[in-house]
Amino acid sequence: MEWLKQQQVLVSEGLSCSLIRPVFSLIVFSCIIGEGYTNTHETDQLHCIFHRNEDACRYGIGIGVLGFLACVAFFTIDIYFPQISNATDRKYLVMADLGFSALWTFLWFIGFCFLTNQWAMTLPIDVHVGADSARAAITFSFFSIFSWGFLITFALQRYRMGVEDLTNSYVDPTPDPSTPYSIYPSVTHDNYQQPSFTQTGETSEGYQPPPAY
Repeated sequence: MEWLKQQQVLVSEGLSCSLIRPVFSLIVFSCIIGEGYTNTHETDQLHCIFHRNEDACRYGIGIGVLGFLACVAFFTIDIYFPQISNATDRKYLVMADLGFSALWTFLWFIGFCFLTNQWAMTLPIDVHVGADSARAAITFSFFSIFSWGFLITFALQRYRMGVEDLTNSYVDPTPDPSTPYSIYPSVTHDNYQQPSFTQTGETSEGYQPPPAY
């Protein structure tokens, strides 16, 4: 019963963090899509606001969109997690959440460093609009590092609690040494039957040996 209460507390905490992650991801890729591309007076062609590096905009949009979709999927799993009775399914789901959260924490860290570096090299003449959106994308990329990192802690706690629950509920199948262990059922003389074919000294009545000459 105590384990169930702890699981409910961890799930509620995970749900609260799961609501923050998609918001941060949504802000990052929305800012880049909305005002992350600008043009210059010389040409009407749009360029990425981060030092005209198209890879920077693509990276921010990519991890933002994929992170948002993953947050929706894991949020749905967290809602139905207490109703999953199979311990193996619980284990795989928690491991998937743990691995994905660790991966996306690392990707958000790279994204923050990448966008910050490209923004520092951006010339003021190349920025007509979208400076606030670029700063917002960088800021919420930094916040996303911690929001995804907190989920690693919650997933690791749920994984450890699941392992401890399986260990405590395991019953050793070895029988009690005080009781004798018999492989074959006990056989008594009462239920023993004589074999069907026995050899006796008497011959069959219908058979007569030939006379000797």
